[in-house]
Amino acid sequence: MRIPHSSRFLAALVALPLLAGCFSSGGGDDKASDAKDGARLRVALAFPPAEKLSPYGADATILSRLGVTEGLTALDANGAPAPALAQSWQRVDDRTWVFTLRDATFQDGTRVTPAAVSASLGHATQAKPAPAALAGVTLTAKAEGATGVRITTTAPDPVLPLRLTSPSLAILAPKAYGAQGAANPVGTATGPFEISKLTGTTAATLNRFDDYWGGRAQAAGVDARFIADGTARANALRTGEVDIAEAIPVAQAATLDATTRKETATTRTTSLLLNAKTGTFKNPALRAAARAAVDTSTLAKGVYENHADAGTGIYGPAVTWAAGKRTAPTGRATPAKPDNATVTLATYDNRPELPEAAQVLKQQLEKAGFKVTLEVREYSRLEGDALAGKFDAFVLARNTLVDTGDPVAVLASDYTCAGGFNIAQLCDKKVDRAVATAQGIADTGKRQDAAMAAEAAILGTDAVVPLVHQRVITGIGANVRGALLDPYERTLVGTGTRR
Repeated sequence: MRIPHSSRFLAALVALPLLAGCFSSGGGDDKASDAKDGARLRVALAFPPAEKLSPYGADATILSRLGVTEGLTALDANGAPAPALAQSWQRVDDRTWVFTLRDATFQDGTRVTPAAVSASLGHATQAKPAPAALAGVTLTAKAEGATGVRITTTAPDPVLPLRLTSPSLAILAPKAYGAQGAANPVGTATGPFEISKLTGTTAATLNRFDDYWGGRAQAAGVDARFIADGTARANALRTGEVDIAEAIPVAQAATLDATTRKETATTRTTSLLLNAKTGTFKNPALRAAARAAVDTSTLAKGVYENHADAGTGIYGPAVTWAAGKRTAPTGRATPAKPDNATVTLATYDNRPELPEAAQVLKQQLEKAGFKVTLEVREYSRLEGDALAGKFDAFVLARNTLVDTGDPVAVLASDYTCAGGFNIAQLCDKKVDRAVATAQGIADTGKRQDAAMAAEAAILGTDAVVPLVHQRVITGIGANVRGALLDPYERTLVGTGTRR
C-alpha cells in the first residue's frame, strides 16, 4: 500500500522501539463460544472503566487494548502514523489534510462513510473535557466525495496524522452518540472485537466481529475482567483462570514462570505532581523543597526492584532521542524550609507499586519537614478529584506518548493552562509559550529540540518531579500466541491473538 509523501515525512517523527511480543470461558452466545470458531481469550485488566467506556478519557486505552476501537490512523512499529480506517492521506496545505477511507463496516452493520467519520470527529471536538489528543488544537472535519474526509485545523498542525492515532479519537457509528455528548462504544466501533455486554466496572464480554475489514480474528471473543488488585491478577494467571494479565506487580514477577513473564520497555514515567494552583505547593519555593527531598534511586531500586530506571525527565530511556537533547531545567526557585507545611498526597492502587512509592515519598517529604497525609483509592474513584485539584500532590504513572505518539502532545495536555489532563494545575506563561513554539514546528529534529526546551521550562517550575521510567510486566499464558505488547501500551489483543 502506498502512503503519500506527507506521511512518509511524519514517519521519522517519533522513533521508538516496538517490543511485540474464578473466570469462565463463557459469556458470549453459542456461536461465539463454539470451539471450532476458536477459543475465547480470558483477560485480566488493571483499570476498570472510569467513565462508562467513554472514548474521550482514560477508558480509551481499554477499548484499544481489547481490539474494540480504531481511528483513522494507527502507530506502526517505528511510532509513525500508519493506515487504519484511512488507507491513505495527503496534505493539501498548512492547515488542510484529506484522508481517503478504506471499505469498512461499523459493528452495527452500517458503512464507514465520510459523513459518519466527520460526525464522529465532530463529537470528539465537542467533548468536555476535551480529549488529550486535541489539547491546543481546533479542527473541523467534512465529507469530501464518496471516500474522502477533509480535516482543517485553525492553525498549522504538522503532526495531524500522528494525532489521529490517539485512542481517544476512535471512530464510532452515528448511533453511538446520545444526549449531552455521550458516546457509547458498545456495538458501534470498527475493531475485530465487539462489546456485547458491560457489567458495571467488573467485567466486559466481547465477541468476534466477523465483518472486520482487517480479517476475521482467530479468537471467538474476549472475556475481560477488571481486577484492580495486582496480586489477584498474578494469581489468576498462575492458576490458569486467565490467559493474559496486564500490569503484573514487580513483587509478583518472581512468582510467575519465566516463560509467562514478559517485560516491555515503555514510554511510561511515574511522576510526583505538585498542585501549583492552590495549597502548600502554590509556593514555588516549597515545590523546590519537595523536589530536593525526593531520592529517585531509592524508588527505582527498592520499590520497583530494578524493573525501572531513576527519573531523568518527562521522557525516559524508551524515547531514544531525548537523552541527547535534554537541557537543564530553567528558572527553578530556591528551596524554602517547609516548617511542617501540610500536604495531602494521593495515588491509586491499580498499579501496586504506586502506594508503596507514595509511602516512601511520604517518608522523604516528612524527613524534609513537611506534614503529609496519604490517601489511596482505586483510580476511577480518584481521577475526578485529581483533575479538580483537590490534592496537594499526586503520584501518577503516565505513558507520555499514549495520547498521540507526538512528544509535544503530553506537554500540552498535562502542563499548559488549557491542558485537559493538568493534574498539576500548572499555568505558567513561559511554559505555554515553549509548548506553543514546539507545536508549530514540522521538522522532526527541530520539533524534538523544542519539546526538550519545553520540558526544561516545565521541570523548572517543579510542578512535576519525574520519579522512575517503567518497564511493564505482562503475564501471558504459555498457550497464548500473538499478544500485542508495545511501548505505548495501546494494544494487547488483536486478530492474531489466540490460545
